[in-house]
Amino acid sequence: MDKIYKPLSEFNDEEIKRILQFGTIDELIILPLSVGEYHINWKYAQSICVELANHNNENVRANAALGLSYIARTKGKLEKHIVKPVLLKLLNECVEHKGRIIDSIDDINLFLKWNIAKKALTK
Repeated sequence: MDKIYKPLSEFNDEEIKRILQFGTIDELIILPLSVGEYHINWKYAQSICVELANHNNENVRANAALGLSYIARTKGKLEKHIVKPVLLKLLNECVEHKGRIIDSIDDINLFLKWNIAKKALTK
């Protein structure tokens, strides 16, 4: 996929449901970033990112972590008991995009004053 830099699309709930059900990989890569940045309901956005963190495409999974960091930045909220295991799993499984996962965890730790994965991040 060629990198194309353009403004992040904002999706309504119907578009989100369509993308989750029938979306292309390119749409699924963008979706967690969009909901993390724009969606008013942080819990709904979190659930989408958690769902996409289990996708078979590593680009989608890595952007799911980034979407969670966007929620932390824009809404100041995430559920630690749900998000922490997802991030730790991604940290171990997303080899190609490990830097993106680390950046996401660092941002979440910063914005939410958490201290997750510090041992793994300092190695």
